[in-house]
Amino acid sequence: MKTRNKPKAAAYAKLVEWNDEDQCFVGSAPPLIGSCCHGKDEQKVYRELCDIVDEWITLMQKDGKPLPLATAGKEYSGKFVLRVDPLLHKRLALKALTEGESLNNYCAKALAEA
Repeated sequence: MKTRNKPKAAAYAKLVEWNDEDQCFVGSAPPLIGSCCHGKDEQKVYRELCDIVDEWITLMQKDGKPLPLATAGKEYSGKFVLRVDPLLHKRLALKALTEGESLNNYCAKALAEA
C-alpha cells in the first residue's frame, strides 16, 4: 500500500523494545497502535513500524476515524496523581520511613525498578 502520511506519522513516538519472553524486538506506537511487528534486527523492526504507522494513519483517515493525540515531542511535568488503597498508602509510607526516605522518593525508586 503506497501512503503519503510521513509528516503525520512523524507526530507519533515509535517504540522498539526487546522482549525477553519472545527473544526479539517488538514495535509499537501507542496510542495509535499496539505491538504490531517483531524481529531480531532492531533497525528492521523500526523501519517496518514506521511503514505500519504510515499505513495505519492512511486507513484511519480513509475510514473517517479521528487520529489519537500525537505523542512525539510531548513534554511531561514529572508528576502525576496515583490513587491507591489507604492500607497500601500506609504501608508504603511506613516502609519509606523505615528506609529514611520521603514517600515520594521511595515510590519513585520503586517505579523506576519496575
